[in-house]
Amino acid sequence: MLEAHTLIIAGCLFLGAVLYTSVGHAGASAYIAIMTVFDLPPIVIKPTALTLNILVSSYTSFRYIRSNFFKKSLFIYLILGSVPAAFVGGHINLPSRIYKPIIGVLLVISGIRFLIQSLQVDQQKKDVKPSLAIAIGTSIGLLSGITGTGGGIFLSPLIIWLGWVSVKEASGTVAAFIFVNSIAGLLGNLQSTKSLPTELPIFLVAVLIGAFIGTRLGISIFSSKGIKRALGFVLLIAGAKFIFAF
Repeated sequence: MLEAHTLIIAGCLFLGAVLYTSVGHAGASAYIAIMTVFDLPPIVIKPTALTLNILVSSYTSFRYIRSNFFKKSLFIYLILGSVPAAFVGGHINLPSRIYKPIIGVLLVISGIRFLIQSLQVDQQKKDVKPSLAIAIGTSIGLLSGITGTGGGIFLSPLIIWLGWVSVKEASGTVAAFIFVNSIAGLLGNLQSTKSLPTELPIFLVAVLIGAFIGTRLGISIFSSKGIKRALGFVLLIAGAKFIFAF
């Protein structure tokens, strides 16, 4: 019989997946925050977040790409640098005193990103600059491998701001980017998979159901502006808590 503690965590992960996939993301920063709140050790959090990310981003990218919200050329340039960088970053395990404030900063950035994106409209398209795209992919890939996130919280606002994609195209492109980076990050530290929790199958089912609902909401049913604003404020509060609670 499942423990209440496990079910509560799974329920929170489910909600995180619904919210994130409705805007084309896999939810790693939310999963990390949830697992940290429930006092899972950092050695467990990183590989678990990446594993959940791989499943969710694979489904999310499939749904958004099938709906033609994807820019193939930009995706290829980005992963040329990001995949090896994420693999290298996966080898880097940070101590708790460094890990927690970094996660806090990630959450704050994510919150700001959602608040800003809720106000954004598509701008005139600009040509992708291959060298810049590769450099961006490399930088974000390294960071995603170190922290156990897919890097989408940094990539979405950047490629929209540069005018390389529409807001909807960013969703599919970033979802696919998260998928390959999460795999590379996990492969970069396969040893960490020995620390995966026994409750992982329950968590995987929870986020997959959440992804099914979230992608349907994001693609077919409603505007995600309200969700972005609400999630932005929640992540700002959570991020501040992790930054200052030492």
